[in-house]
Order: sequence, then C-alpha cells, then structure tokens
Amino acid sequence: MLLGVLGHLPLALARAVLAALRGQLSALCWGLVPLVLPLPSWRRRPGCSPSTPVTPREDQDETVPTPTSVNYHFTRQCNYKCGFCFHTAKTSFVLPLEEAKRGLAMLKEAGMEKINFSGGEPFLQDRGEFVGQLVRFCKEELKLPSVSIVSNGSLIRERWFKKYGEYLDILAISCDSFNEEVNVLIGRGQGKKNHVENLHKLRQWCREYAVAFKINSVINRFNVEEDMNEQIKALNPVRWKVFQCLLIEGENSGEDALREADKFVISDEDFEQFLKRHKGVPCLVPESNQKMRDSYLILDEYMRFLNCRNGWKEPSKSILDIGVEAAIKFSGFDEKMFLKRGGKYVWSKADMILDW
Repeated sequence: MLLGVLGHLPLALARAVLAALRGQLSALCWGLVPLVLPLPSWRRRPGCSPSTPVTPREDQDETVPTPTSVNYHFTRQCNYKCGFCFHTAKTSFVLPLEEAKRGLAMLKEAGMEKINFSGGEPFLQDRGEFVGQLVRFCKEELKLPSVSIVSNGSLIRERWFKKYGEYLDILAISCDSFNEEVNVLIGRGQGKKNHVENLHKLRQWCREYAVAFKINSVINRFNVEEDMNEQIKALNPVRWKVFQCLLIEGENSGEDALREADKFVISDEDFEQFLKRHKGVPCLVPESNQKMRDSYLILDEYMRFLNCRNGWKEPSKSILDIGVEAAIKFSGFDEKMFLKRGGKYVWSKADMILDW
C-alpha cells in the first residue's frame, strides 16, 4: 500500500518520505534489545538495484587493512552552513552512547591507535557531553595513543576543557580565512560571533589545558588568493592541514546533494600556487584531492565505513553488525596512500615537545 501511495508522489517528495522512514526505522532498530537488524545502505552505484550489495573493486588489494587511524563522523548535524561541506546533514541519527563505545572497543581490538571525532559539528550533541564522554572513554579505558576532535569551535566552552581536556590530544579547528567577510561568504558565520576572534580564544585554552592545537583550512575559490602566513605563524599550531576543495556526489554535488560546491572548486594549479605562497610555514600539511579521496578511513553515524573511490559515498554494513574485518574490506581505504600523505605522525601529546 505504501508503494502505491509513493507512486503518485513527485520523485523528489517520494525520496524524502522514504529517507524519513528509513531514519525512523534505523532509530527503532537500535532501541530493540536483543534484536539487531542490519542497517540500510542508502546510496548505490549507478546501474545497480537497491538490493545489489556493495562489493570490493576488482583491482582492490585483498589484504585487509589495519584501522590504525579512524575518523568517526558520529553526527551529520551542524550549526554552520559551509558551502563546500562534504558530510552534510542528511540524517539526524546519533548512536546511543554505549553502542558507540562498543564500536570503538571493536576498532581498538582490530588495531586502532588514533580516533578522530568529527561531524557535522561534534559539540552540538548534548552540548559537547557526548563527544566528551567518548574522548574520556578512548583515553582512559581503551588507552588509545591519540584522541582528537575536528570542530568549527563555535560551541566549545572553557568548562569543557576543564572536564575533558586532559583526555584530548589534539583539537583541530576549521578556519578557512582570516577575513571575517570571507568566512561569512563561505558559510562559517553565525550572527554576531566572530570566527577568527573565537579561534584565538580556543588557541589560548589549548595552551592552558595542554591540548595540542591544529588548524584545518579548505582552499577554495573565495580564499585561494589569501596570504595567511603571518596569522598561522602567530597562532603556531602543531599542524596546519590544508585541503583542496573536494566534490562528493550526493553530498555537495549532484541532484541529491544538500550543498552545491561547484562554485568553490579550484584547479590543481591554483592549489599549488596557494601552497607555494605558504611554503615557509613549517607546520603546513597539504592535501590535494588525489591524496584525500582514498587515504582516510571514515565511519558514518551508523559506524559504516564509507568508500569514496568512485566520487560518492558507498557505505559498508555497520561494524556493529558484521565486525571490523568484514566491514573494512568495503572501505576503499588505500593504506599506502595513507602512509604516503603522512597519515601517521607524532599524534600523542605525551610525545610532543610543545610550549603550552
């Protein structure tokens, strides 16, 4: 009967209804104990039926990679609207805390050394308490060498550092420009709050609470001509990760996308010119589209690995359902590229020589 009703709706509306129903069903499934149902893989390759399982590429190495460093995007919700965002608010789902901890323990057992919590905006969930408890769990109970967070910084308060700062190795703050007008143009604006001023405040808290400070910047059409040398040197982060704006089908490009990032895209030559202008910054860590696409292990909000090799995100089944080793085979992860881009570095603050 439902299919009959949907058949009379416009395609876009039908898709929205189905997406909403899937979200409700997934949330219901997590609430059923001890019943565990496999989570749906919503995206599929062109030409495949919805029932076609995602399979490893024919040229993919059969060796199962070790999840040494994992990026867990536990929420897609965000209070900013960056125009080039490639992990957009397609669901509002967040795993129950204990289920997230179970998955993290499985990853540690499989060889994880570093966990990075991202989003969306990680500090939206329970005003930072959710990510704070995960950070403490990973450091105190799992004894991970490195625990980090990527955030836009707008919702972080000093009380969070007082409670959880000792368990966090690295805090990475996204900042694409030191011109506030450009930040607003990109989508990193929030009313009267000044993104750059907040960046300096967070830098100071990191010093006071012994958390290594990092900056992430996405280089795009609106900031590619900017000279950031003096500002970055003054802030003195342990790493300045510089990304080339990347298109991902279904996220920031294409019919189903919530963002249209085409206007932000720059050429490889433009990106190289930006890097050349900032070659004197010792903490600069550049990442082109080629380096980014296959060299990250990404877990979504359901703890599914996301394979981005074909230009869109193909999810595996959840590690909570089939285990890490079975799921990671579908991740598209290029372990050699991970090492080549410098994915493994001194990432524990205990091993860093820093002037806090």
